[in-house]
Amino acid sequence: MSRDADLLAAYLPDDLLARFRERAVVHDRENTFPEADLAELRERGYLSALVPQALGGGGHTLAEAAALQQRLATAAPATALAINMHLVWTGVAKVLSDRGIDDLRFVQTGVADGEVFAFGISEAGNDLVLFGSDTTAEPQDDGSYAFTGIKIFTSLAPVWTQLGLHGLDVSSPDAPQLVYGFIPRSDAVVTRDDWDTVGMRGTQSRTTELHGAIAPADRIVRRVAPGPQPDPIVFGIFSVFELLLASVYTGIARRAIDVAVETAGRRRSKKTGKAYDQDPDIRWRVAEMGLAYDALPPQIAALCADVDGQVDHGPRWFSLLSGVKHRAVTTAKQVVDDAILVAGGSSYFASHELSRLYRDVLAGLFHPSDPESAHATAASAWLGPLEP
Repeated sequence: MSRDADLLAAYLPDDLLARFRERAVVHDRENTFPEADLAELRERGYLSALVPQALGGGGHTLAEAAALQQRLATAAPATALAINMHLVWTGVAKVLSDRGIDDLRFVQTGVADGEVFAFGISEAGNDLVLFGSDTTAEPQDDGSYAFTGIKIFTSLAPVWTQLGLHGLDVSSPDAPQLVYGFIPRSDAVVTRDDWDTVGMRGTQSRTTELHGAIAPADRIVRRVAPGPQPDPIVFGIFSVFELLLASVYTGIARRAIDVAVETAGRRRSKKTGKAYDQDPDIRWRVAEMGLAYDALPPQIAALCADVDGQVDHGPRWFSLLSGVKHRAVTTAKQVVDDAILVAGGSSYFASHELSRLYRDVLAGLFHPSDPESAHATAASAWLGPLEP
């Protein structure tokens, strides 16, 4: 067995995935958070996979974490997407520490102590994403910051213990400055019970209201100018976020193919008496799905290795990262569409797994980078920036 196969089997054995797959049906139907999944993943050390061994973690590479997320998503996409937002911060901490920056060491030690980190960047209508914020970050006399605003799509809402977020400081002498920090749960944080969506229901990515929520001085990790700039925190967040997102949707594509293949082997044609996996049209469609899927895992692995290896792609980094996320999401959506055609009318029933995957895969279009942003980034990379 290869090292990768050993790793996948150690963290995510078949029997564990079978339990997750059964629970995923319930969490989707009842719109609940997968508490039992989280507990089993925590027990196996999954949440600290990217934390150095010296700090009590698994010491794994970003490529290994991406492979794990692909496998987890084949069983429970919503669980994988929710855990993604925790792994993003442990991944950013790794990216920074690999480059000699220990500003997020408390994330690594906190995870080893049982902290669950959530990702509080998204805001309604804020298409600047990492480069701006409608949340205010008010400096306090002791070096802490009070954050006031509304964050959306806050995955892990029922269970997070630390929320990594950003806000805009408009009152300091060097204002405006984007402030990145981490806040604990408190009375100043209100989580709305508003997650009632088409798919990915188990993520419970609820809206979070911040009413002067305090990030202590030792949890303020960056103050940077708004707009595009080369600070490592921006690269760390963007690279890990895009690659792990691509991994989740690649896992969905893989599961859709597996379900389609299983179904094609069971269904029989009244015309020929043969299984549908012998039908030329079905075989062509499954081949198309496989050809599209096969391109994704190697791309993700290569870019993860470049992040870990500190390869300098210069300004091309952002088009490469947004590109792989875009390809993974659009490919996964097309694969699921084709899998439904292979499976036939039974997949239209809500009880069918492909029906859930069809709804889950839609969420990928809403994560940064969205299709418009990915294309604009690629156009600038190839054609240069737009003229003023």
